[in-house]
Amino acid sequence: MAQEVYLAIDLGAESGRVMAGLWNGKTLRLQEIHRFPNGPVLLADTLRWDLMGLWSEIQTGLALAVTQFGKSIVSVGADTWGVDFVLLSRHNEVLGEPCHYRDSRTNGMMDKAFKKVPPGAIFKQTGLQFMQFNTLFQLLAIQQNTPELLDSADCLLFMPDFIHWALCGSRVAEFTIASTSQCMNTLTRDWAKPLLKKLGLPSRIFPPIVAPGTELGTLRPGLAARIGAGNIKVVAPPSHDTASAVAGVPAANTGQTTWAYLSSGTWSLMGVETPRPSLTDRTHELNLTNEGGIDGTYRLLKNIMGLWLVQQCKRAFDAHGKHYDYAQLARVAAEAKPLRSLVNPDDPRFLNPPDMPKAIQALCRETGQPAPRTEGELVRCAYESLALKYRQVLGWLEELAGSRIEVIHIVGGGSQSQILNQFTADACQRTVMAGPVEATAMGNLLGQARADGELASLSEMRQVIRKSSEVRTYAPQKADAWENAAASFARSARRHSRP
Repeated sequence: MAQEVYLAIDLGAESGRVMAGLWNGKTLRLQEIHRFPNGPVLLADTLRWDLMGLWSEIQTGLALAVTQFGKSIVSVGADTWGVDFVLLSRHNEVLGEPCHYRDSRTNGMMDKAFKKVPPGAIFKQTGLQFMQFNTLFQLLAIQQNTPELLDSADCLLFMPDFIHWALCGSRVAEFTIASTSQCMNTLTRDWAKPLLKKLGLPSRIFPPIVAPGTELGTLRPGLAARIGAGNIKVVAPPSHDTASAVAGVPAANTGQTTWAYLSSGTWSLMGVETPRPSLTDRTHELNLTNEGGIDGTYRLLKNIMGLWLVQQCKRAFDAHGKHYDYAQLARVAAEAKPLRSLVNPDDPRFLNPPDMPKAIQALCRETGQPAPRTEGELVRCAYESLALKYRQVLGWLEELAGSRIEVIHIVGGGSQSQILNQFTADACQRTVMAGPVEATAMGNLLGQARADGELASLSEMRQVIRKSSEVRTYAPQKADAWENAAASFARSARRHSRP
């Protein structure tokens, strides 16, 4: 068959890309077309996303793709992080630059919500873990601080849905991204209107929910003319980046819980793929979440602070004139004393501290451990603590699934971290299979190919991923040392975690 090209707009917390997927009927070859930086912008003490800057970069990437591939391009679709959104007026005016999920305006919003609706009742409807930056609590912050925005809003679009609107004019919410909001009823797969009403939030602003793979239209004529494109379709992939990443896991046994995924990046998202949400009291107690996946599946998972700890340590080192790349940080971490200082990566103080090394050192002192001093000690503390958190979450997942998990598939940018992959295998005493790095882009692109009739199922998508990518295996080692560290980590996390 002639080569067909699908385009993925993939936005992460640090960077964005326009990626091309070159499909020959059997394998998918990726080509990065355009990469650009992303990150929060501080405006009047509020963290925001540079929405117009991102859209400008996306158009640049699309134009480059059209120049290179022309009429071979079949479709384009976007994936991004969850929870954040754009408000549109009735006449499709953008109402302000969207806020960043790490902005402090949501402080105290969960307590405000719980005074009206108990957390257990919210969980039974939405199936979501409680994090203060969930869309639900962001909306309560807007309601409290800038209610005129909600009064003027006619439509709420999550970040990938906004990109699709900018591409073709659609005003819908793709299922997997909607499922991250804590505004959707996980059983009915529609908006949780009774919950929204009790909290005084307008359900009228929420658009129809569509399934991944839905064709949303074609490029706006003006946009197509500007970039020199023809009749390119806009297709909603699994639009939450983790949903695309999980679709991109190269597991051979789709539909079974003998494997777990770990989407490793700024956040670590660790979970299992299930046919239905887990809404038990135990799931709520453990603060696990049920997010939507492809083919009606659910992602029973835990959000873990992830490589944010290392990224922010690097940022602090750079600010003090000590410049390391990530490979150098891994080397100095490998030379540091093992299992010396451990922290709970999900401690709230790590959400957005002004100085990550100082935050780590303070928690170590509070827990009676030696505070890491050198760059290597700090980064090793972060890596080892993440590995032990993965072990803890693995135990919870096995408990809820009722079966032993044999393999952990690590995908995403963090799968390149050989030191963290080995620590994960050692801490969990499970085989780790790392790769593909580009699982998110592959899940997005093959979701589009499937919508185009090229593939019939999630199993077929994963078969293509196995043929099209490299995976590295890590065998567990040093069981005794990690067993002792795990017991100490669990005691420390229970005693010193904040609610």
